[in-house]
Amino acid sequence: MNCFLIFKDKSKKKKKGDSRSAPELSNQSKPDTSKPNLTSRSLPSPRRSITELYKEKEQNLRVFSFQELKEATHSFSRLLKIGEGGFGSVYKGSIRPNNGQSDSIVVAIKKLNKHGLQGHKQWLAEVQYLGVVSHPNLVKLLGYCSVDDERGIQRLLVYEYMPNKSLEDHLFNRGLPVLPWRKRLEIMLGAAEGLVYLHGGMEVQVIYRDFKSSNVLLDENFKAKLSDFGLAREGPTGDHTHVSTGVVGTYGYACPEYVETGHLTIHSDVWSFGVVLYEILTGRRTLERNLPTKEQKLLDWVKQFPADSKKFSMIIDPKLRNEYSISAAKRIAKLADSCLIKNPKERPTMIEVVDSLNKAIEETEGASTSDTKNVKSSGHRLSNGKMNKV
Repeated sequence: MNCFLIFKDKSKKKKKGDSRSAPELSNQSKPDTSKPNLTSRSLPSPRRSITELYKEKEQNLRVFSFQELKEATHSFSRLLKIGEGGFGSVYKGSIRPNNGQSDSIVVAIKKLNKHGLQGHKQWLAEVQYLGVVSHPNLVKLLGYCSVDDERGIQRLLVYEYMPNKSLEDHLFNRGLPVLPWRKRLEIMLGAAEGLVYLHGGMEVQVIYRDFKSSNVLLDENFKAKLSDFGLAREGPTGDHTHVSTGVVGTYGYACPEYVETGHLTIHSDVWSFGVVLYEILTGRRTLERNLPTKEQKLLDWVKQFPADSKKFSMIIDPKLRNEYSISAAKRIAKLADSCLIKNPKERPTMIEVVDSLNKAIEETEGASTSDTKNVKSSGHRLSNGKMNKV
């Protein structure tokens, strides 16, 4: 799918080969000419745009030379490659601090493909958004490299290194240890708190637009941090209820109203969050083509096993080996269902999602008597907050 965001890079007016010029991004929030719905919630207007906020903070980002990043990755060695996508490749590297006196630090360096126009646009967006946002559950951008010379266009981003990969890796990669039930909930809680900040914790409202398990990165303590802000957009202002944009994203995670109309709101992120909630419950991807036809689409499959039905436990990830709280699992399924309501206005806010996740964690810590009864009736018993087969 194509993206029709309007960007402009004024750095092209700089001297050729100058890597010290800060990238600029045009204001993404175009006025919406559709009839406003005054009953919908939106941030008051006027307010400053991401572009204006970035100009205040751009000095916080370090501008790297291409040579510095080449040395940091041993000439972008394949042995140091830790990720790859349509945008290009990500490498593990080591950089020296600006003062040159402290020890080197490990970083992740994203190098865009030279000929990818869409990747260039997303690179600009990441610099702008990650140059502005600041939250414990958002990945930190340390700096960037922007060079146009005889070797071509070079666009790179330097992030804090996340040693435990992504939520996607731990849910679906059989080569990694099984992610425990409580840890899944804690990771989702951290991700939800990151979205709360984006939706209402700043002067500008930000729609993340690309929430999925592969974009939830994990630090050394398995703390969740949202990454990849290349598709982020500013939310609606004034009387406008949404922003209109070309449809981009990952199949299976985009909400239906956005796919059908191109109308984007913070409710779109809530839908995507609901999809990932079912991924942590089931241990299945949103689309699994190697399964029987009726089970390939996750959201269609789980509808056969409602949270209040006797069959509900059949969808729980078998890798958990019944070590989970059944009441907490039902709460998560009901929360996911509320996030996936067709009418976006009826979906919960991310603040409400955080509250439900906290309750699920509490239920997991100390399962109640009712949990024990429910488990016994389905052929299991609860011991020290964990499920064991009878």
